[in-house]
Amino acid sequence: MMAANRLSFSNITALAPMVRVGTLPMRLLALDYGADVVYCEELIDIKMAQCHRVVNEVLETVDFVAPDDRVMFRTCEREKDRVVFQMGTADPDRALTVARLVEKDVAAVDVNMGCPKEYSTKGGMGAALLSDPDKIEAILKKLVTGVSIPVTCKIRILPSLEETIGLVRRIEKTGVAAVAVHGRLKDERPRHPVHCDYIRAVARAVSIPVIANGGSLDLVKTNADIEEFRKATGASSVMLARAAMWNASVFSSRGPLPVESVMEEYLKYAIRYDNHAFNTKYCLCQMLRDKVESPLGKQLQAAQTNTEISEAYGLQELYRQTQERLQARRDALQSGGQEERLVMDGDVTTMAVKFERREYPPHITPKMFLLEWSRKEKLEQPLYQTVRNRTDWETAVRSLALR
Repeated sequence: MMAANRLSFSNITALAPMVRVGTLPMRLLALDYGADVVYCEELIDIKMAQCHRVVNEVLETVDFVAPDDRVMFRTCEREKDRVVFQMGTADPDRALTVARLVEKDVAAVDVNMGCPKEYSTKGGMGAALLSDPDKIEAILKKLVTGVSIPVTCKIRILPSLEETIGLVRRIEKTGVAAVAVHGRLKDERPRHPVHCDYIRAVARAVSIPVIANGGSLDLVKTNADIEEFRKATGASSVMLARAAMWNASVFSSRGPLPVESVMEEYLKYAIRYDNHAFNTKYCLCQMLRDKVESPLGKQLQAAQTNTEISEAYGLQELYRQTQERLQARRDALQSGGQEERLVMDGDVTTMAVKFERREYPPHITPKMFLLEWSRKEKLEQPLYQTVRNRTDWETAVRSLALR
C-alpha cells in the first residue's frame, strides 16, 4: 500500500478546496505557479456515486459524468500525482464507493469536515460531522483500509482547545495521512481572526502532518507570508484558499504577478479544457475583486458564452483555433481514422456516427447534429420512430402512484 510515489503532506503548500473555484483550470494554474498539492472543490458523495468514468479522448482528460451528462469532476495527467479529491459525505459505505471510483486518477482522497455552509452540512456532512466523532472515525477507517491512496480530512476547530486536540488525536488513530485545520470555529467567518494558537497546539499534539488553513485575510498576502504563517501555527504545511483565488501567483517565490496576467493564463486553461462558461466567468470575477465595475469587469459580467469571455480578454483567436483543433479531433475519432461508410438497404441508409453528448454545447442535440449533416450532404431529412423503454415507463408509473 505504501508506494514509493505516495503523496506526502509534509512541508507542502496547497491550493485549498473551494466550491466553484477548484476546478481543473485553477488547479493547473496553481501548479504552474508553485503549489505542491491542489484540492478539487468539495463534491457530494451521492452525486459522485452516480457518475461513470469516461476517458475524454478529445480533451485528453478523465471525466466523471453524471446521468444527466454533466461533468462532475474532470482531471488530467498533468495533475494526477498531486490532486486531492475532496468529498462531502456522512456515510462510510458511500464514501468508499466514491473513493474507489476515483482512486486510480487522483493522488489522495479528503473528507470535508469543516465547511459550515448549508449545502455542505445538509445530511450531516461538512462541519456537521464535528459533533459526531463516531461517524468521523467510521468514515475515515473505512477509507483508510479500503483504498490504496492516502486519506486526509479537513476540520475546523472546536469551542475548546481540549475538544479540538481530543478530536484530532482520534482522527490520527484512524490512519489518515494528514489533517488540515481551518483555525476558526464553525460559526466564525473570514472577518474573524484565525486562531493560530489552536493550530499550533494541535500540531504539537499529533505526529501526522498538520496543514494550517485560514490565514488568507490577515496573514497571507504574498508568497513570503506563507512561511510566516507556517511558523506562527507550528504546522507542517500551509493551505491557501482566498489568497490563491484572488491571485494564484501567490504560490510563486518570484513574487506576485499582475492579476491581469494571471487571469489571462487562467482563461487559456479554461479554453483548452472546455471549462463551463459560467464557472470560468465566476472565477475571473473573483480575481477582479474591487475592479469588477471596471470596463473589463462590466464586459465580463455581460458575457454569456466562452466566445464572449475570450473576446473580453482579446483571446478570441486562441479560442477559435482551439475549437477548430478540438473539432478536428472529434471528426477523427468519429471516423475511426477511416472514411465514413454508408450502408444502403432499400430506402434505409445506415452510417455509424459517434455522438458524445458531453463534448457538444448544451443547445446541440443528436437530432440537430444529424439534421445538419443531412442538409450538408444534401440527403433527405431523417425520420424518427420513438420506442418507449418499458422498464423506464413502469418505473415512472410506480413513482407517480406513490405520490
